[in-house]
Amino acid sequence: MPDGTDQRVIRALGSISEVPAAAWDACAGTDNPFVRHAFLWALEESGSATDETGWIPRHLVIETPEGKIEACAPIYIKTHSYGEYIFDWGWADAYERAGGRYYPKIQCAVPFTPVPGPRLLVDPNLDPGLREELQKLMLAGIMRVADQLKVSSAHITFCQRELWELGKDAGYLQRLNQQYHWHNRGYETFDDFLAALSSRKRKSIRKERAKVADIGLGIRTLPGSEMEERHWDAFFQFYMSTTDKKWGQSYLHREFFSMIGERMADAIVMVMAFDGERPVAGALNLKGSDCLYGRNWGALQSHKFLHFECCYYRAIDYAIEHKLARVEAGAQGPHKVQRGYLPSPVYSLHYIRDPGFEDAVEDFVIREKFQTEREMETIVDEYSPYRHEDGTG
Repeated sequence: MPDGTDQRVIRALGSISEVPAAAWDACAGTDNPFVRHAFLWALEESGSATDETGWIPRHLVIETPEGKIEACAPIYIKTHSYGEYIFDWGWADAYERAGGRYYPKIQCAVPFTPVPGPRLLVDPNLDPGLREELQKLMLAGIMRVADQLKVSSAHITFCQRELWELGKDAGYLQRLNQQYHWHNRGYETFDDFLAALSSRKRKSIRKERAKVADIGLGIRTLPGSEMEERHWDAFFQFYMSTTDKKWGQSYLHREFFSMIGERMADAIVMVMAFDGERPVAGALNLKGSDCLYGRNWGALQSHKFLHFECCYYRAIDYAIEHKLARVEAGAQGPHKVQRGYLPSPVYSLHYIRDPGFEDAVEDFVIREKFQTEREMETIVDEYSPYRHEDGTG
């Protein structure tokens, strides 16, 4: 039986600039700022995500016979696995030791951004049944492109659970990971949040915040409308200093920050610490419709607990004040648990072209899923800082 998609055209494009911003954003919606046209455009236009950096754009769009874009997806051909945060280094090593060629591969993701969100973007005004069929069409389209290019694999990372389930039926392998998120349980103040914690954890957080206050830095939360180029200059220094120390490689170019500051000021929330008038540390957040997303942190001065204050506690302050449902503070970080951020599942889908290698990866993700689920349960049961069920996420 025809599903209504047979007259549509699916195309792969070499740049996000080939898609009108209004048409892309009509599919992306307003909930998640990282799939907005402006964010993806800034990554490409600044030189951060380009052919030269190993992120070769091949974005998919689905058009009606009249040329109207009804669905799209951020797709890249990757020549490495940097900047993804759903790690497949072990897969690449195993496949290449067995004589295969793992790179290039296809990645459906937002570069350098470990934030769960929509990946196959469909016009929300369409009938729900048609929306699902278009997502199925894109899932099949990604597989088809992988087959045509003869790449090893295709990966859809940090997707939402609904797509994760749909992808399983389409022939993708499911992978489960975790992050640490803070959930707002209707708190009116930061003290309301603290009241939900055990006495020991409550005292610990108060002590950490007091020690930061004693440093004497001025900490301000700046909306994007107040960010000037001097602030972005300073933040880029922080960013470069931190990436040099931690990874030795920076992904984002200086121009990227000015570009999102210009085109996405409504989504920018910067927590910046000042020594007098001099900026010395900062935490960049982006705001969605119901969530504050922590992205990048950096500092020129080292102060105990300043990172926790700027990245975690000020984010909670902001979420409470603006009645946001949660704070997602980025990848990694079991240390976030004692500060109220509990494990949340993170989903990804993987298409492996080689049947033998697919069997090995499937065995791995099944075992990893079991381990991840047990670990999340243990953290909540044994290490949660909350004194009762409120806020357990």
